[in-house]
Amino acid sequence: MHGQGQQPEKPLQAPAGDIHAPMPMTVEKIAEKPSAASSPAASPDALTTPKQSTEGTSGASHSSAESSGERANATFVTLARNSDLWEIVKSIRQVEDRFNRNYHYDWVFLNDKPFDDNFKAVTTSLISGKTHYGEIPHEHWSFPNFIDQDKARKVREDMAQRKIIYGDSISYRHMCRFESGFFFQHPLMKQFEWYWRVEPSIELYCDVSYDTFKYMRDHGKKYSFVLSLYEYVETIPTLWDSVKTFMKEHPEHIVEDNSMKFLSDDKGDTYNHCHFVSYEGCLQDPMLTYTAKWSNFEIGNLDWLRSQAYTDYFDRLDKDGGFFYERWGDAPVHSIAAGLLLKRDEIHFFNDIAYYHVPFTHCPTGDQFRLDHKCHCNPKDNFDWKGYSCKSASLPIPGHKADM
Repeated sequence: MHGQGQQPEKPLQAPAGDIHAPMPMTVEKIAEKPSAASSPAASPDALTTPKQSTEGTSGASHSSAESSGERANATFVTLARNSDLWEIVKSIRQVEDRFNRNYHYDWVFLNDKPFDDNFKAVTTSLISGKTHYGEIPHEHWSFPNFIDQDKARKVREDMAQRKIIYGDSISYRHMCRFESGFFFQHPLMKQFEWYWRVEPSIELYCDVSYDTFKYMRDHGKKYSFVLSLYEYVETIPTLWDSVKTFMKEHPEHIVEDNSMKFLSDDKGDTYNHCHFVSYEGCLQDPMLTYTAKWSNFEIGNLDWLRSQAYTDYFDRLDKDGGFFYERWGDAPVHSIAAGLLLKRDEIHFFNDIAYYHVPFTHCPTGDQFRLDHKCHCNPKDNFDWKGYSCKSASLPIPGHKADM
């Protein structure tokens, strides 16, 4: 946690003002693990899941779970740069040790520049599934032609003067737009139906003893979260206006049993700034003002994000320009979409996934659960019922177990 007046470490995107020249859309060849003969100290997982495939496809043998048809068509996905290597490996070890060593799911890494050989070698060595490395196309990481560049520049200058976190950053806006509307369209992602988003420096405090992807698939879930909190109001002053325009233009996409009560306290007239997931931003505590960095957790259905309903929703928001004329984050964009376009029982709260990214902790409070799942978190640190957590209100998502 950062003290008052301190700025957090910059996000894992390009520095503010860094606009890249057009790049060719390439798909990196999937890295191969060493064979058993060349790597006698390799783990059993490494020996049973060689990384061999052609560009952009998966053709290697997998674990017995996959061969028996038990696995879901799923992948982890991480947006990172070569300089993020030693932070992302911490997250990889957490995910592998607590979950993926039993399931060997693939991992997709995306970057707006080519990954170097060292990044690929180190990450491949740690992951029990196949690894894929791809570049983001220029049109997904740049200003669209309908954006008024002068207007956008003045907004960044104003936010910088008001000390709004990442308010002057161009690359942060590219990242939010990419995560909101394009990551699921990347060629490497199109082969998958489910994703788990992982970012640097997270911790999983407990063993995850079942296949979360399979759970989502078998129970009709399409979006999930572990933390919910309030958005930084200064970054989204007109986001809800754009959402209301979308609702008027496409009433056919608004499902009946939705979660409007989670998003609005006045039946949709205004947005209460709650979102299902956490992301890098600024929190105003009533007892203390501090700036902090936190990170996204999402497990979701890629087909839903590629649906006509979500496409129409994102297109409306994108055309209104709020990613650049304000600083709309992907967390409220995804959360509002889930709240309006999905039924309540299609959204899942993973209470049993104990998760941390500075400064927030989700820790199951049931003593026996923590013992059974080898947890190392302090339940007193659990963020769920703090005053600035949206779960402290009545969250309209079924299936909660407070003692888990």
